Amino acid sequence: MSYERALKIEGRVLGHGHPDYANTMYHLGTVLHLQGKEKDSETLIRESIRILEENGLGETTTCIRRMRYFSQMLLSSNQLVEAENVQRKMLHTLELSKGWGSLDTVVAAEGLALTLQALGNLTEAKDLLERCLEARKKILPENHFQVAANMLHLARLGVLNTNRLRKLNITEARAELDKAKLSVDNAIRIAKEALDCSRKNQNSIRSSSVPNGSENDLHMALTILLQSLDFIGLLDVTKRELLEAAQESAFPFDAELALRDCISIFKEPATRSLLNSPDVKAEYLSSLKHLANIVTENIDHKTDKSGALKELRDEVQRIQVELSPSRRQRH
Repeated sequence: MSYERALKIEGRVLGHGHPDYANTMYHLGTVLHLQGKEKDSETLIRESIRILEENGLGETTTCIRRMRYFSQMLLSSNQLVEAENVQRKMLHTLELSKGWGSLDTVVAAEGLALTLQALGNLTEAKDLLERCLEARKKILPENHFQVAANMLHLARLGVLNTNRLRKLNITEARAELDKAKLSVDNAIRIAKEALDCSRKNQNSIRSSSVPNGSENDLHMALTILLQSLDFIGLLDVTKRELLEAAQESAFPFDAELALRDCISIFKEPATRSLLNSPDVKAEYLSSLKHLANIVTENIDHKTDKSGALKELRDEVQRIQVELSPSRRQRH
């Protein structure tokens, strides 16, 4: 293998502590990772990062990029504690070199927060996500899709806190759920504003003159909107469980409204055209199906809603058929 051969040569000529030796080591590590040789790959990439740090290059873009890649490798193999250690080091480095006025620092902090959330450290995860949101509001326009995504992360964490509190203190659990609802409502509002703002800056989102960046922003804004609408369904299910625990009834008004919002995205030509993206379409169909299932399961027994429910079901089925691959192939 060429990288292995180059690594041996550079080791003899340059020495095992040279940055160029570390570069070749890193590239060999990425190749081994693609080949499924995870342990060997991790060893090489970890060592390449160490060499850069010992040469005073720990704050460089190259080293940060390698730490980010390494942490993603560890996450994909479910090594959450190891990934947390790498992400902490990366965040500390970025805090010192760039500060919280840089999106690089914010993104690194958000990645660490999500890992901490997966590990069950909800308190520190929340603190980091709140700091990320505060920084993003200073760096980005108030209606940027990243601000909406940050709020959605906080809402998801709020549901996890609710589930943790429901057996301890039902009042605190409800308060946490209310905060999550407020966060996701803001995420939906901002994502819609981001879509509207992007559309106003161009004549048509179908135009070939639209810059790739603008179209990508539209895709991201719509994806965040869909994920937020989908999350409304989870909120309604959680709320229903809490209310039943308190001997009360629940009705998924919010999930039904979210489903109608989801349907309107398909009916609106400007947003419907964005569903041509395979990733966005997959997100849309997933959200549509999930919300339809929640609404159907929870209001099927309500006789006064049976007519409206049937209309919603029929509308969802028409959209699913319209967006199905087999139909597109026939056209």
